[in-house]
Parts: sequence; structure tokens; C-alpha cells
Amino acid sequence: MSKRPGRRGKASKLPSKADIRKFVEESPTRVGRREIARAFNITGADRVALKKLLVDMREAGELGPRPARRGGAEEKGGLPSVTVLEVTGQDIDGELLAVPLRWRRRVPPPQIVIAGDARQTGQPVGVGDRVLARLSPAEDGYLATVMRRLSITDGARKILGVYQRVGRDGRVQPVEKGREEIAVAHEDAQGARSGELVLVTLESSGRGGGLRRGKVIDKLGSVADARAVSLIAIYEHGIPVEFSEAALEAAQSARPPELGARTDLREFPFVTIDPADARDHDDAVWAEADQNPDNPGGWVVYVAIADVACFVKPGSVLDREAHKRGNSTYFPDRVVPMLPEALSGGLCSLHEGEDRACMAVRMVFDAAGNKLRHKFIRSLIRSRASLTYAQVQAAEDGAPDAVTAPLYETVIAPLYGAYRALAKARDARHPLALDLPERRIQLDEDGHVASIAVARRLDAHQLIEEFMIAANVCAAEELERHHVPCMYRVHEEPALEKLESLREFLKSMGYELARGQLLTPEIFNRILAKAAETEHAHVINQVILRAQSQAHYSPENHGHFGLALPRYAHFTSPIRRYADILVHRGLIRACKFGDDGLPAAQDMAALKETGEQISAHERRSMAAERDSADRYLAAYLSDRVGAEFEGVISGVTRFGLFVSLDETGADGLVPIASLGDDYYDHDEALHALVGRRTGKFYHLGDAVTVRLLEAVPVTGGLRFELLSVEATSRPQPVRQSPRGKQRVRAGKPKTKLPPRKSKKKARKR
Repeated sequence: MSKRPGRRGKASKLPSKADIRKFVEESPTRVGRREIARAFNITGADRVALKKLLVDMREAGELGPRPARRGGAEEKGGLPSVTVLEVTGQDIDGELLAVPLRWRRRVPPPQIVIAGDARQTGQPVGVGDRVLARLSPAEDGYLATVMRRLSITDGARKILGVYQRVGRDGRVQPVEKGREEIAVAHEDAQGARSGELVLVTLESSGRGGGLRRGKVIDKLGSVADARAVSLIAIYEHGIPVEFSEAALEAAQSARPPELGARTDLREFPFVTIDPADARDHDDAVWAEADQNPDNPGGWVVYVAIADVACFVKPGSVLDREAHKRGNSTYFPDRVVPMLPEALSGGLCSLHEGEDRACMAVRMVFDAAGNKLRHKFIRSLIRSRASLTYAQVQAAEDGAPDAVTAPLYETVIAPLYGAYRALAKARDARHPLALDLPERRIQLDEDGHVASIAVARRLDAHQLIEEFMIAANVCAAEELERHHVPCMYRVHEEPALEKLESLREFLKSMGYELARGQLLTPEIFNRILAKAAETEHAHVINQVILRAQSQAHYSPENHGHFGLALPRYAHFTSPIRRYADILVHRGLIRACKFGDDGLPAAQDMAALKETGEQISAHERRSMAAERDSADRYLAAYLSDRVGAEFEGVISGVTRFGLFVSLDETGADGLVPIASLGDDYYDHDEALHALVGRRTGKFYHLGDAVTVRLLEAVPVTGGLRFELLSVEATSRPQPVRQSPRGKQRVRAGKPKTKLPPRKSKKKARKR
């Protein structure tokens, strides 16, 4: 990494245009006049001259906005069309610049310019604000049209950090990686103590290049508290936690619906099958062999889903609260529910032995698992048992317990019989078959990490998964048949840019992704099957996953690529997903089940905007859950600094290597400066760093041994030292510097290079 120009005392002249262009082009992030002035030590009146020089260069076409850097497959394909942004500053023309909120990718964020009319709206936007914006591609990044500014309660202008007393005053270290400390005067600390989590608002920028100043507005308890990890994620990502008094009262006063016009299914032996630590129970299942002689070997499957729509009416206070959240958010120590506990854990949850309102679907399958017909039923059910995946699997494997033994012949065995039929249809469909084991963080009684376990994938999990997928398909088909708007779950095929990057990498590993063929999940599955049981298996699964588009919600159907389905909707989890409530309302309207369905005058434009918003909320929750896991892992490893670990290179960037540890799955950075006295080229096609002088070669997927140098629980950051590399088999790199290679280095340069951003900034993930 190149160093900044040395401080030379008072600048006597401006840098040349060539120096400025080189600095802008080499910078890992977008820069403006302030960054250029700081890099070349331009002060006082010379800054005015610099501004004029930059304007002249822009008008002459000598200084366009810096194009977004091309990196690995992870960044190609762009951002979602609607996302949450944080306004971070201005460029030399005064245009507002933004970055995706909580950028966590291993490359610098793309350039995003806020549309110029944002300040003239009813909600003027400024630096530090967070906005929900619609993005449109521009020549050098994105143009963002602000849909709405997020309120103070959504987290705008607030920064979460850890307070430390420094003399009479204090400082706050933000929990977000890469942010600088904030100075807090004694009178603005609100009595905060060292080690307390605090929320601060920025009062001013740093004076004379010093720290920014802030004011403590809330104290959230000690950072050492076990529950602080999820609390940090909740506040950092602006996830709504508290329900309004009106919403709590509405949930508390709700009463179970009577049978009325519902179909009575309480005599059917439904069971719920969930993880042992499940907080809510959305779905119950039952199956039997089809008695119709025209369908030999066929099955009848019932899937009953909590009828949340009967409690959450369109436009009600509960509806507004659910819409604001979009979904529940799950942490190892707590759940932030979409609905108040009286509903999510009470009236809507399908508890054993309790009468519950449901939206059920009866599906008939032939012996090969092909669906012959289906019918939706608004009903009442009574669950016979609340079972776990492990219980059900043990019963199928011949080791039933006291609960499952009497249920096996009449309930569990038919479920597996139906599952085996549906599995045949799934295999014939060839959905994407990634093999990426899920690690679960297990806490002790005090809320600290006890262990990191790889979750076992049982047939019982796949059984429920296949039944839910089938029910979701039925919901989409039913709404289409009745011409009722449907909130589809859309997963489009990979973008061409991602495919090209993936194709180049696979070729470097000896696998071929041919051009000119109709892209299907089966094509990826052939590559995955070829890589299975080889040293490449994990990395091939990872890069194929990274090449996929992100699933989202939309009233426009574009199919579900990963599941190899022409239409798909989410119907089976309305307790924790707002999209499912919308689908339930559509079914109520389509099947004429009542007057609490989707309004007949439902505006498609409004439905599209809702889809964009709940997609953004889903990404927000995923980021919060991921950051929480990072912090738990850093805390778990913090007392093992100095220990050695086996791992694999999981990411390659121009500023270093990311390594995933075999033992825990934790990710950390090996900074490029620690790799030795050599220059390194970042070969994007091979996902590798290549030493120019020594020929050292660090490649995505290489097995490595590292030493843990630093673990920072408050940010979730890990820093490693590379000890050894066991290279995987692959073609040798081409030694010349073709177009697309980024030259980077470790160690002292032989020639002076243009200045860059600081290492601290470069490490931001």
C-alpha cells in the first residue's frame, strides 16, 4: 500500500494536474477537494487556488468522477434498486455523496450521488442523514433519488459507540469498523462512565483537523454485558424495537376467532416441527396416503399456516408496526419480533393442544411428487404435538421417544412417505444445490459464547422445507389464477458481469462454465458435483453463491432461479414476515374468505414500493444478524490472541487476504503490509495476489495457517498473521500485468507511489 506524501511544511505550490489525476485514480475510495488538500498538505489561501484548479480540470474533462473500482465477483452486478444509504459528504461540485448503510463487502463502496433536488424536498437531506433511496445506474456509479429521509428514531445522525474517560473529557469509539473517535466534552457526557455504550449526535466537525465533537444523548449499559452484542446490532442498524402503546393494547385485547364460516380441521393430527429453541410456530403439517384409486402411490399433504391476517387488518396500528419492521430479526440471545409477543408468541403461534386460526392448503401429489391439485381452506386446527427436528428424525431412524412413539405410524411415517415423493420431483427440477454448512452460536446461561457448532442437516429439515416450498408455489398459482396481485419472492438469474467473473475464476480452477447455453441451476450443480469431495469444494460453493442475484419481493413475477420455479411467493411465515401477510390477504380476497383481505383497489405502484421497502428491511436484518455473529465470534476468540489456527483464504483484495477459520467460521484480515517485502499484483480473474519479485501466490481457497494478532469484540474485527500456505492445484499466473490487474504491494516501495487513503480506511469490510 502506498504511503501518503510526507508533510513538507507549508505548501509552496499546487500539485500538478498529473499528480491530482493519479491520486484520484489510485485512491481506494471516492475523493474530493478536502482529501486532495489533506494529501498534498495544501492549507490556507492555497485551498482557494486548488478549488479553481479542480473546477478547471472538471470543465476540461480532465477530472471526471472516479469510476467504481472493479473487484471480484462479490461486487459485480451492482446494488439493489432500493436501499438505505448514509450521506457521507460532498464532492468538489457540492453534490451530496452517499454509501450503502453498513457497507460490509470486501471492496470499497461504489460512487453514489444524491439527486440534486433532494435538498428542495419537504425533507431536506444533509450529511449524516440516512435515507431510503431508489438507485439508477450512472456512467460512474449510481444516482440516488431519495424516497424518504429516515427519522431520528430510525437512527439518522446517531452514532453508537463505547465511551472512555480521557482526563476531564471523554471520547467515544464508534462500534462501526473504520469510524474515527468522537470527542465529547465533560458537560456533554451526561454522566457516562468508561466502558458504557452510548448514543451520540455529532455537534460539529473537527476543528483544525481534530476529532469531530459529539454529545451523548443516551446511555445503554456496559459494553461488557452479555446482551450488549445484539443491542449494538439493533441500534447500529436502526431496527425498531419498541411497539407503540396502541399496538401493544391492540395485541393484548385480541381474541381467538370463532369457528364461524371456517372449516373445522381440529380432528386432523397436525404437528409442528421446529428447532428446539423456536420462539414461534408458524406452520403445522399432516399427510396421508391418497385413497383415490386413480392416484396409486399418491399422497395428500396439508400445510396449515397461522392466520395472522385475521388479527392484523389492513391499515390498522398493528399493520403499520409490522410494515415498519418488515420481518423479525433473530440474534443468538433474543428475537426482535415483527409483531407484539401477545400475537407472535401467543394467539398466532400454533401451540400444542390450543385451538388456532389457520390458512391451510390441501395438496394432492402423485407417486413422483408432481402436484395434481390444491385447495385453500380457512380453518381452525389443534396441534397434536410440538416436535423438534431431532425428535422426528430419531423416530424415523428407529429411536422414537415417549412423545413420538404413539405418533409414528399415523403421523410421522406418512410425512416421510410424502416427502420421499416430493424429493423425486425436486430432483427432477434440479434446484441449486449448494453445500454450505451453517454454524450456530450457542450461548451459556450467562449469555456468553459456549461453543460454535455446525448445524446438522437432517431429512426432517428437508421434509418441512419441501412442504413449505410446495405450499408457497400453490399460493402464487392461486393468486395468478384469480388475477389478484401477488407479492412474489423473486430470484433472478445471475447478472452477466457476475457470470463473467465467475467463469474466469472457475476456469482458473479447472472447471468450465460454457457460454452460449441457457443458464439453469442444473449447470451450476454439475460443477458443484464435480468439485464435491475435492479440496476445491468449499470455495467453489462460495463463489457460486456470491455470483447469485439477491432475492427480493416484487408484485412483478420474474421467477425463482435458485429453486428452478416459474412462480413463487412467501406464504408460510406470516408471524415473522410482512410479505406473507400480504399473500394471505390476497388469498382471502381470491378465495372469498372474508372482508379482511387485500383491498380491491390495491395500488400496484404502492405494492411495488412496499416490496422494495420490505426487501430493504430484510437486508437490514440480515446485516444486523451477521454483524452480531461477527462480534460474538470476536469475543469468543479474544482470549486466544497469539494462538494458531487452520483456515482458508475466503477473499482476496488489493489491501489483503480474508481468512475464514476452520474451527469457528470466523473471518479476519491478513493485511497486505504483513505479507513480506514484495510488490503484489491483485489478479482479479484468478482471485489472487501475485508477488512480482518472489512469485509468491496467494489464491482464493488456499489452505492456510494463521496466528491471531487482534480480536476486537466491539467491532467484530479480527486481524491475523499468515504463517503458512498450502496451495490448491491451479494454473500458474501470467507474469505480465494485463488489463484489470491492480498492482499492490507489501513492504517498502522502490519508487514513490501516489498517496492513498489510510490503512485504517482500507481495512473496512
